Amino acid sequence: MKLSISIGLGLAAAGVCLAAVVLSGAVSESPPVPATCPQRWGGNDIGGWVPAAADIGGVEESLVPDSPVKALICAYPGDNAHPGGERLAGSRTLTDQAVAMARDLAYLPVTTAPIGHPCTLMGGPMTNYLIRFAYPDGRALWVGSAEEVNHCVRTTNGTASSNSYTGPAITTAYKDGIWRPVPPEDPCRGPGDRRGQDELMVPGRPGRLIVCRDATYVRPPYRKRHGRDIARALAATLNSLDTVPSENTCQGLGGANKRGVRLIFDYPQGPAAAVNISMNCAPAINNGLLQADLDDHVRDQILRLAPS
Repeated sequence: MKLSISIGLGLAAAGVCLAAVVLSGAVSESPPVPATCPQRWGGNDIGGWVPAAADIGGVEESLVPDSPVKALICAYPGDNAHPGGERLAGSRTLTDQAVAMARDLAYLPVTTAPIGHPCTLMGGPMTNYLIRFAYPDGRALWVGSAEEVNHCVRTTNGTASSNSYTGPAITTAYKDGIWRPVPPEDPCRGPGDRRGQDELMVPGRPGRLIVCRDATYVRPPYRKRHGRDIARALAATLNSLDTVPSENTCQGLGGANKRGVRLIFDYPQGPAAAVNISMNCAPAINNGLLQADLDDHVRDQILRLAPS
């Protein structure tokens, strides 16, 4: 019997939920973007809600297009077992930090297709956030997100959405007035989310490659670094494969358990892009938004670059 397996490097989950990325339809006459924090969170989910979608060019391709100059953060704390209708607890306005915040959110991948991903089902506190980005010409745009123990959050600008998780960084910005995403201690375990992953397995022109491999016993993944030429050659191979929208699951093939591989493509600017290779599954290749089958040629190319 084939097994349905959640994809991820060293992922153990007590339960699984599917958090879908949804793209709302275009609005012919968008309501004005409110200038102040709503007194209540208007959605019924964890993240994934804004009071109005902005009529700004580029909102279909990026959570925060262009370069806003101010960010108003509104916080709505609650409990993840009963989301919806949380009261406004406070707000903070960022000025000098707004550009960096908008830039990093703009790097997150968005998609028009429903994409599920595995989530644990732990109960606990959560905080919904609204962020109002203001532009020099008077335009404004809301982004809705959350911090939540399971990281099962949808971030949206009302038009495009992303499953990428930025909750702790938003909380730090709200509490301390500093936008400071924390890089992972182990690059093999970073999120690996980068805009363009809905179109290419490896977007853009990576400058370096880290090949991670599941360790035996309870240890961090082994890793091996490679330079630009190898990174781009492997990216070209992966981008040549036939892909389908990812369901973030695969069918177990049985046989001996083979250690998984995770590819981390680094760039001169912006976040890394990750590709997971599950040797005992089909489809085996997954970047979180796209999946592809693994043939012998690609498997051999990856294993030659992997740590032993």
